[in-house]
Amino acid sequence: MTSTDSGSTPKPPAKDPWELPDVSDLTVGVLGGTGDQGRGLAYRLARAGQKVIIGSRAAERAEAAAAELGAGAGAGVAVEGADNAECARRSDIVIIAVPWDGHAKTLQSLKDELAGKLVVDCVNPLGFDKKGAYALKPEEGSAAEQAAALLPGSRVTAAFHHLSAVLLQDPAVERIDTDVMVLGEVRADTDIVQALAARIPGMRGVFAGRLRNAHQVESLVANLISVNRRYKAHAGLRVTDV
Repeated sequence: MTSTDSGSTPKPPAKDPWELPDVSDLTVGVLGGTGDQGRGLAYRLARAGQKVIIGSRAAERAEAAAAELGAGAGAGVAVEGADNAECARRSDIVIIAVPWDGHAKTLQSLKDELAGKLVVDCVNPLGFDKKGAYALKPEEGSAAEQAAALLPGSRVTAAFHHLSAVLLQDPAVERIDTDVMVLGEVRADTDIVQALAARIPGMRGVFAGRLRNAHQVESLVANLISVNRRYKAHAGLRVTDV
C-alpha cells in the first residue's frame, strides 16, 4: 500500500529557487539617491524600466539629480525627486543608501513613512585609516539589523552591498556581471529583492541567509576595496554552482 493509499497527504513539490515575481510595476525609492551608490542604483533601475524616486534631505537636490539621471537613462524612463519622507511614502520598495554615520538618524526620522514598506538596506559600516578600509560592527550586529530594530513596522532586507558605484554610474557599461547577496527573514520579501536585482542586465540576486548573517556580507566590502586598490579594478562577486 502506498503512502497516498494510507491517507497521508503527499508533500508539494519544492519551489524553484529561481522562480521570482514580476516587480516591473513597483516604485523604488532610493534614500541617499544623490550619493554615489544610491545615484548609481537609481540610474541602473531607471534604465531597466523601473519607476524610481530619488530621496534626499533637500527636495530640490533630489529633483535636480532625478532630472539629470532621467536625461541620461534614455527616453521613457521614470525618475522623480522628492524629500526623504515623500520618497518613502510614495515607494513600494525603499533602498537605504545613506552614509553609515547618518544611518540611524535617517531611519529614526522616517519610522512612520517606512511602516509597511519593503526596505532594502545596502549600507556598509566601514572605517578608514592609513592602512585602508576596515569593518565596523554596530551594537545590533550589522547595519541591516540596526535598520530592523529601528523599523519594527517595516519588512527589512539587505542587498546591493558589493556594487561598484563607478560601474553603476557609467552609461557606457551595458552589463554589470555580478551577483547580489540578498538577506532577509521572509522568503517572499527576499524573492522580490532578488527579482529587482535581476532587472539590471548582468546581475543576479542570490539568497544568502537571514539578517543575522548580514555583518559578514557588509564587512566584505572592506576586502573588495583592498582588491580594487591593488588591481585598479571594480571588483564584484560571483557565487559558483548555483
